[in-house]
Parts: sequence; structure tokens; C-alpha cells
Amino acid sequence: MKVLVSIPDSLYSRMMATIPSKQRSKLIARLLEGEVEKREQELYQAALAVEQDEELSAEMKDWDVTLGDGIG
Repeated sequence: MKVLVSIPDSLYSRMMATIPSKQRSKLIARLLEGEVEKREQELYQAALAVEQDEELSAEMKDWDVTLGDGIG
């Protein structure tokens, strides 16, 4: 898939000067994959912390009565 992104002019110039044209997309995809994996792991850890919070879990159970209220 092709994606349009904006980067600072100075970074673009440096990229053009140092990364061969046939390697740019692969490099950007690899860097982005690493960042996405890091953020997914952070979200997963946050979800685990929420699940282990007994006070929050008790409060969430109070909202279970709304599950059958007919709102989709």
C-alpha cells in the first residue's frame, strides 16, 4: 500500500543523500513496524494493569446492567 506522509525538508534531504532509493520503503516499513510493536506492547501492559485493578473492576461491574439496554 502506498501512503503519503510529511517529513521535514532537512530530514528528506538527508534520507535522499544516505539511503539508496530501492531501500527507502523497506527501511521505513521496518522502523514503523518496530514503533507499532512497541506501542501495542504498551497498550497491552496498560490493559493488563486495568484488569488487575480490583477497585476499577468492581466499578465496571456496576455498569453491566447497561449491557441489555437495547443500544447497539
